[in-house]
Amino acid sequence: MIETRHLYYFLAVAREQNITRAADTLHITQPTLSKQLMDLEHQLGKQLFIRGKRTVTLTEEGTYLRSKAQEMIDLMEKTEAAFHEESKTVSGDIHLGCGETRVMEYITDVFKQIHLEYPKIHFHIYSADADNVLEKLDKGLLDIGLLLGPLRREKYDYIDIHQKDTYGLLMPKNCTLASQSAITVEQMKDLPLIFSQQAFLGHQELEWFGVDYSALNVVATYNLIFNATFMVEKGIGYALCLDNLVNIDGNRKLTFRPITPELSIKSYIVMKKYQAFSPPVKIFMNKIKNIL
Repeated sequence: MIETRHLYYFLAVAREQNITRAADTLHITQPTLSKQLMDLEHQLGKQLFIRGKRTVTLTEEGTYLRSKAQEMIDLMEKTEAAFHEESKTVSGDIHLGCGETRVMEYITDVFKQIHLEYPKIHFHIYSADADNVLEKLDKGLLDIGLLLGPLRREKYDYIDIHQKDTYGLLMPKNCTLASQSAITVEQMKDLPLIFSQQAFLGHQELEWFGVDYSALNVVATYNLIFNATFMVEKGIGYALCLDNLVNIDGNRKLTFRPITPELSIKSYIVMKKYQAFSPPVKIFMNKIKNIL
């Protein structure tokens, strides 16, 4: 009979397409994982992987086992979770990585529901740009991500949560453009701009300019918006950012104006394909799906 740990190990390698990375996510050594895979192939009498120099791919038999293994893991976890949920003793952690977005208010509403029903579930939020969040997802340090799309990469699954953010320019309150209700794309071409690194490096597809980025005067970039606010106050440039991320009602001499025509970007829950979720993360995902 196939051992459960062999299924977890097999799915990790199928997901990562690399034995070393899979071993890192499983917190075991690469030789140990390789031996476990060979034991599984010997037990089944079939070759499951084609091993290359840097990547491994599934054989036809491996592809078949992946679907069946995921079904078996899901059934076992669902059965276990049902007993925990019935007694309200589900405990554990949910690790979520996210960029800067007002959509986190929507996510925290879900967290609040979970906290009321399952007080022993704890939440851990990691804030960073998309590249850093995806890196931690790859290493198994995060369960799920909340990212602005599109960031279509085949190794991940995406859930459209039907929420969006609107882009605009953060600027000094006393500047000439602050008298306008919105800023046009044509005006932006003549301004010193401060871009997020994601947008500047092309990791977010902002096709609305209609011009090459080289036509824009990008004088600085930022990772998270807070530190960029000081550059805006000092008159270095106008920061392209999302609405509702900077408090413009306090003592800071800043204001925000949207771009016309509207530029908005959708948010997605992102997870690794064939990911085996813990009971707390399954509860979170089920609540998101029920809301949608």
